[in-house]
Amino acid sequence: MQRIPEGRVGGSGGGNKKQPVLIQHGVLVDGMTWLLNSPEQNLPMILADKGFDVWIANTRGTRFCRQHVSLDPAHPEFWDWSWDELVTYDLPAVFDFVFNHTGQKIHYIGHSLGTLIGLASFSEGHQADKLKSAAFLSPIAYLSHMKTALGVLAARAFVGEITTMFGIAEFNPKGQEASVFLKALCDYPGVDCYDLVSAITGKNCCLNTSTVDLFLKNEPQSTASKNMVHLAQIRDGIIKKFDYGRPDYNLMHYGEDRPPVYNISNIPRDLPIFVSYGGQDALSDVEDVELLLDHLKFHDVNKLSVQYVKDYAHADFIMGINAKDIVYNQVVQFFKYQQ
Repeated sequence: MQRIPEGRVGGSGGGNKKQPVLIQHGVLVDGMTWLLNSPEQNLPMILADKGFDVWIANTRGTRFCRQHVSLDPAHPEFWDWSWDELVTYDLPAVFDFVFNHTGQKIHYIGHSLGTLIGLASFSEGHQADKLKSAAFLSPIAYLSHMKTALGVLAARAFVGEITTMFGIAEFNPKGQEASVFLKALCDYPGVDCYDLVSAITGKNCCLNTSTVDLFLKNEPQSTASKNMVHLAQIRDGIIKKFDYGRPDYNLMHYGEDRPPVYNISNIPRDLPIFVSYGGQDALSDVEDVELLLDHLKFHDVNKLSVQYVKDYAHADFIMGINAKDIVYNQVVQFFKYQQ
């Protein structure tokens, strides 16, 4: 994790009284993506300048998270996980760490996969006593309407490889095996990978070319192939634990022949939630977000705020040059309102 305990102005006057905010990135990137724009334009720095105690999480397998007490990233065992483990172990561990340091309930911000693990974890009641509110940017909960040709094709390919893709435990987009896989997908008719960011996320409206260059220098990051397979499995309007593809394997892992379901409706109805989604987002498609909102239809009306940004696609929420004015100021207001 990285921490920004105070902003550039006002010194450390808040001490431990500052409200902690935990920020969780999406798949195939790390916490660095939040910091690619200038301090005036990126979310963690804006929050720090507004008086919050900012914590940035990094997911296992990314550059800061390749240490382990006994396993090495060169071993397949290191990569034997999907977002189930992030929901059950990693997010609670990160919450505990921040809570133990600050002694305060935490505001959560997730983008993309960061929203899925938040939603699933909160629906299981994991962070109930440590969570103050949650902001979900470009939420991924259902992927039935994902529109990018590359994404749809990749999902089909991953689902077809239920064990681990071609026996590769680590999915490293910059590595040789994954590059061959991506190239094969990009040669497919109708898939245009000339602009890889758009091919994956949809047409972002508001990215600065130099920021995209910086992004491509730093990202993408590795994840587990099993994690990619699991993401590809959430395409039938149901969010469930990893499906091993055979009833006997599922029985061995779960005690039943089908994977258990995460019930989003179990999220406490009085949890303050802010959702922001984009009209051009090809990963977090409008119809899928509406399905998520439908699962939250019994949520306390005054605890759910929803923002729709017509021109935004997936990456605009992290790197958009106008994200401060359009999204981040709303997030800050939402958090301040919960004080």
